[in-house]
Amino acid sequence: MLYSNVQTALLLAIFSLSIGLTNCGQVAEDSGYLLAFHDDAKDEYGYKNQNGDIVIPSGKYSFCFSDTFRTFAIVAEPTAGFVAIDRQENILYKIFPYDNGPDYPSDGLFRILENDKIGYADSATGSIVIKPQFDCAWPFENGVAKVSVDCKTLGDGEHSIWESDNWYYIDKTGSKVDQQ
Repeated sequence: MLYSNVQTALLLAIFSLSIGLTNCGQVAEDSGYLLAFHDDAKDEYGYKNQNGDIVIPSGKYSFCFSDTFRTFAIVAEPTAGFVAIDRQENILYKIFPYDNGPDYPSDGLFRILENDKIGYADSATGSIVIKPQFDCAWPFENGVAKVSVDCKTLGDGEHSIWESDNWYYIDKTGSKVDQQ
């Protein structure tokens, strides 16, 4: 039992040392990600690299929702709304708006829009997992999502509701599954 504790302590020390070296060495200088910043004086948002150099100037986007920008970031673009951008600032796709902001990740996926159709993207990589094809689509929960290709959006004051007689469930590959 004592040997196990000593071995565990040694592994933790090695791990801590490797993290420290990574953060202080060359890897940290070119770690490949950007960090969001807020210009308090102008109330604008942008991205800096780890050296503090501004890569995406404040004011270009209304808001930066992704605090860490690796391969994609979710931002509010003044004319397009909530969008995902790549490192060259190309718009990859629009993000489904939910509760006055971009859709939130649920079960590892978030909803996206293309030509008024809803699909899903991976929250870790930004890759499209299920191409936009649904008129209405709920967030994934426990590996399934409720969707419809024959759905109507009805206004209810400042809110809206979806109605369909043809709801079904899909898995994370987009295949129909039995109701869960």
